[in-house]
Amino acid sequence: MDYGWMSHALLWLIGLMSVGSALAAFGALFALGRENYRKD
Repeated sequence: MDYGWMSHALLWLIGLMSVGSALAAFGALFALGRENYRKD
């Protein structure tokens, strides 16, 4: 395992975490927005 592989894996990990957090934030905002329109 050389240094290049480790930095590549770290970049992939950071990328996956940022994409996952962006999707989670979008889902939370969508759920909050939908909650106001329901008038049951």
